[in-house]
Amino acid sequence: MKFQIVGYTLGILITIVGLAEMVPALVDWRLDHDNAKAFFLNGIICMFFGGGLILANRSSGAVVTIRQAFLLTVSSWVVVSVFCALPLYASDLDLSYTDAFFEAVSGVTTTGASILNDLDNASYGVLVWRSMMQWVGGLGIVAFTVVLLPYLKVGGMQIFRSESSSHTDKIMPRSTEILGSMLKVYAAITALCTVVYTALGMSWFDGLNMAMTTVSTGGFSTHEGSFGYFESASLQYAAGIFMLASALPFALYMRLVFQKRFVFFDDEQVRAFLLSICALVVVLTLWLWLDTPYSLETSFRTVFFSTISIVTTTGYSVVDYTAWGGFAVLVFLLLTYLGGCAGSTAGGAKVMRLVISAKVVARQFKTLLYPNGIFVLNYQGRRLDNYTVLSVLGFLSLYVMANVALTIALALTGLDFETAMSGAASALANVGPGIGSEIGPGGNYSGLPDTAKWLLSIGMIVGRLEILTVLVLFSSTYWKA
Repeated sequence: MKFQIVGYTLGILITIVGLAEMVPALVDWRLDHDNAKAFFLNGIICMFFGGGLILANRSSGAVVTIRQAFLLTVSSWVVVSVFCALPLYASDLDLSYTDAFFEAVSGVTTTGASILNDLDNASYGVLVWRSMMQWVGGLGIVAFTVVLLPYLKVGGMQIFRSESSSHTDKIMPRSTEILGSMLKVYAAITALCTVVYTALGMSWFDGLNMAMTTVSTGGFSTHEGSFGYFESASLQYAAGIFMLASALPFALYMRLVFQKRFVFFDDEQVRAFLLSICALVVVLTLWLWLDTPYSLETSFRTVFFSTISIVTTTGYSVVDYTAWGGFAVLVFLLLTYLGGCAGSTAGGAKVMRLVISAKVVARQFKTLLYPNGIFVLNYQGRRLDNYTVLSVLGFLSLYVMANVALTIALALTGLDFETAMSGAASALANVGPGIGSEIGPGGNYSGLPDTAKWLLSIGMIVGRLEILTVLVLFSSTYWKA
């Protein structure tokens, strides 16, 4: 297998990281902060290495094959995280490289788990860089799930592959056009979110940064108190709406913008996603209202924000919902696994897979009742073949096993079961906060041992890349030929 195109593409990505670092460098330079030097020098280093890879691997007319795409996808997320960590390591945050890498991986994968304390005293350049990592990472995730995954046939995502596409080993030739359209939609939603946030009371700096981490469903905040810092009911409602919108398939926004077709409610996973959230919000609101001194409006708003924040894997917090009791903790832990829609910036198992799994279970019941009956599985009006069904069920099985394996590995580092289990779930689902006093909504990951941070960093990348994309590289068959 030729690696030239992989090295060339990685060179481009590293160069882009270097150019992007000039933005926080200019911000801190304008405010006369020493971190400007760290961002500027590391930006130069990135451009030097990136440029070297481009020159060493330049090739005309190269096309990425599916086999190369697996390696390119995994190496891209790892390499970008490595270089994004450099300015954090060199800044005045006084971080070890382990901590800097953990923060960078959390940003690039839009997980939102942080090891930083005292964000209110961090330089504006650092805050901008954290937001930029999540915003660009979110765009990369949409591109990965919309353009690559259907062709890599990972976890049943092949059902989103266009029927008109040619059955070839080459990645779709119209990918550049699709990426350009996605960027326009993504940027437009971010701009709208920024305007709404600032109109409702945020400063322009907070508004832009929080919009970038909202639309990317990342969850990094510019303040120590996460979204609760702003203490505004209107902002919480607005954030809930934008988080929810960002967890819907971006392909549907592209149809709305470029084809003038509003087809959101025609999508099975969108209907299931919205109905599930509505039911959960109603149940939790009534339970919280009857069990606490909260008013009905406060109960609804707090549940609305917290539920959407976790189910969309954004991870913002306005209250410590783990203090609501065992029932709430159980519900939010289950929401961690659920995730948003396929084709969005959200993580988790994805609603599409859960819908298909529910259809399989329903078919099995019918088969038991009517042994001679023939029951066809359909999704979005299209018949599901056995390969697709097995892909979905296989992914969910791997998802469970990965959670168990990571939980055990974290427990071996000395973490208690609650922290290990919720940390594993949070990392693989790219949510951010776990449960418990240490990594729950009121804490962060700074107190964990370094080994646990490396394990969680691996978990965040594996979870973001849909597990199988990473595991295929460990197959001897992959490296043959």
